[in-house]
Amino acid sequence: MAANLTPQYLEAEQEYKKAQTPEERLACLKRMYALVPKHKASEKLQAELKTKMSEAREEVEHAKKSPKKGGGPSYKIPKQGAGQYIVLGGPNAGKSRLLTRLTRAAPEVAAYPFTTREPHAGMMEWEDVKVQLIDTPPITADVMEPYLSSMVRSADAALLMVDLADDDGPFSAQTVIDRLAEVKTHLGEKPEQQDDLTHVYVKTLLVANKIDCDDAAVRLEVVRELFEKKYPIHVISAEHGQGMEDLRNALYRFLNVIRVYTKQPGKPPDMTSPFTCPAGSTLVEMAALVHRDFSANLKSARIWGTGVFDGQSVSRDHVLHDKDVVELHL
Repeated sequence: MAANLTPQYLEAEQEYKKAQTPEERLACLKRMYALVPKHKASEKLQAELKTKMSEAREEVEHAKKSPKKGGGPSYKIPKQGAGQYIVLGGPNAGKSRLLTRLTRAAPEVAAYPFTTREPHAGMMEWEDVKVQLIDTPPITADVMEPYLSSMVRSADAALLMVDLADDDGPFSAQTVIDRLAEVKTHLGEKPEQQDDLTHVYVKTLLVANKIDCDDAAVRLEVVRELFEKKYPIHVISAEHGQGMEDLRNALYRFLNVIRVYTKQPGKPPDMTSPFTCPAGSTLVEMAALVHRDFSANLKSARIWGTGVFDGQSVSRDHVLHDKDVVELHL
């Protein structure tokens, strides 16, 4: 990797990894190329970016010439709330039932495979914030909707469901992992070193469902043997509610975000609609969430919260904590 990559380049790189269309990928690559430092150490990276831009241009041209052929439907669900989870699994793993238990969404739920034909979104409440869950069609060795990999790549995290009522349940989950890996989409933490930027890693929780079924405990041991070193495992019965509140808490905390409240000078803070940002975010990063121009125009700020006295003035690079209250001055 080239030395001295700027924060702006790294931001563009993250946007590239989450891009869902050839046009979006090409735009990100152009920005990355413009931002990469031009020196001897970055020559290899510059060459790789040029190659990827060429490939992306070919994809764009191909899509323009045959926009309706081969690809099938496309779905892009805007992110809402504190974070977006993509819910994955094989047939009858209980994805739709989970969505009905944790959100107010009402996807069709039935005891036969492939009930879900298209993505369904729902908002899970957690204290004073919400988390978005997206139910998806099942993935098997023979069937995977072509749009799914793009949705997984753009999500903040994935939730992989395993059917403990079926002896093949653990192996169906492995099939989901393998099929996504075939299209350079990996369920799990990003490795410390990554040379090929076309591979995207999505942090993942594994949910072992139907623990109330016969012999589920035996299958759970198989699940632990296969996946315990790779994913956090949560055991539930979506049908009967076992483990659901623990899962609700885990889904929020796994996002690793904090809540920040805002107030206007001389007025009480708005404690009903916090902004959520990654843990470790600075004041100026949070200001950009309020409005994209705020980060550039921020003159000063006062804060009430962790590690400060009430109303203390802080610098732009002050690191925020959960439930801080911020008064921005532009």
